[in-house]
Amino acid sequence: MRGPSIDWGLILLKPGEFMAEKSHGHNFIDETFYFVDGNGIMIIDDKEYDAPEGSVFLIEPKEMHNIRNDSDKSVKIIFIKGEYKPEDKF
Repeated sequence: MRGPSIDWGLILLKPGEFMAEKSHGHNFIDETFYFVDGNGIMIIDDKEYDAPEGSVFLIEPKEMHNIRNDSDKSVKIIFIKGEYKPEDKF
């Protein structure tokens, strides 16, 4: 679901996959990640956090972030941004 007032969707990571090739951030938008199914690793500003099923992470503007699936099962994560601004990414 994209724009204009919200941006959200479902991320599916297979074993060994990352959300993105490298960490990224946003200048103005915060982003929430909810681990719906499976366990992953949330990476925020190069620090790794266990992200068991049911975990929620709020990523503030300018925080670099990525997600890794170190498990042997797929992980499903919902992401939510308050606005749809695809240009707000670095």
